[in-house]
Amino acid sequence: MSHASHRLSLARIDTVSAKIDRVFSQTPQFVDDGLSGVTGARVVLKVETLNPIRSFKGRGADLLVSEADPSVPLCCASAGNFGQAMAYACRKRNLPLTVYASTNANALKVEKMKHFGANVILHGEDFDAAKLEARRVAQHSGGRFVEDSLDIETLEGAATIGVELLQFPEPIDTLLIALGNGALLNGIARIYKERSPHTSIIAVQAKGAPAMVESWQQKKIITHPSVNTIADGVAVRLPVPQALQDMEGMVDDALLVDEASIIQAMKLIHLHSGVATEPSGALGIAALLENKSRFANHTVATVLCGGNLTEHQMKVWLH
Repeated sequence: MSHASHRLSLARIDTVSAKIDRVFSQTPQFVDDGLSGVTGARVVLKVETLNPIRSFKGRGADLLVSEADPSVPLCCASAGNFGQAMAYACRKRNLPLTVYASTNANALKVEKMKHFGANVILHGEDFDAAKLEARRVAQHSGGRFVEDSLDIETLEGAATIGVELLQFPEPIDTLLIALGNGALLNGIARIYKERSPHTSIIAVQAKGAPAMVESWQQKKIITHPSVNTIADGVAVRLPVPQALQDMEGMVDDALLVDEASIIQAMKLIHLHSGVATEPSGALGIAALLENKSRFANHTVATVLCGGNLTEHQMKVWLH
């Protein structure tokens, strides 16, 4: 697929930055000396956790809701962060929202979704089961099922992170981006492939949820009966076919990381940058820890894409 035929329009990315609530945009980006020392790479952090929903998903959700038909009820499925983002954006505009989450979803994330005014329905063992139910109910009720990484606004919102990273004063050799359903990776990769083609784009996923990476590598949809990772934000077992299509020609490599590395990365990020990041947000640093010689002396940027941790998780993982 040529870059030109990609469904994500560069012209549109440049215009949407102005539409997104400022509370989510122009986030901090800096070289972290502590993490650079530990990993041997020059580590650039892009911090997406310092906003009312503690994740990058506010960008795409705010854009989507601002352009949605207010007369059509919205519903979505979420492991927690996208649901919070949608709930925050809907509350701002007095629009009703229903979020489907799994019965095992992170309790803090469920609580926050309710706090922002969403009607939360718990269904199924995992995110993908909740998603199937949300889609089924929306089809029956005539509501709009909003799908993260399929609805183009979710990619456009994520792409604005790439726009901001391109303003970093040093050239970035490698981007290590968490891969869940793909909106974050595909949004950033699209803008980088066009405007900084020398930058290597690497997707990072947890070994316990490898469906997207395996599907991308084997060029066909690979699904799993279950997932087993603490990184709930990327715990996908049923890939979105469109997201894999979006990755074609945009992603240079993919890495799968261990649970122990994810926890170590969370601890190190907390220690050195003072940011509490959830497992999905630490995947890039986990990949660095597991591949030190590969990235030695490279300037490597990663997005701390979410920071929603329960008090118990903070005690267990960050200390």
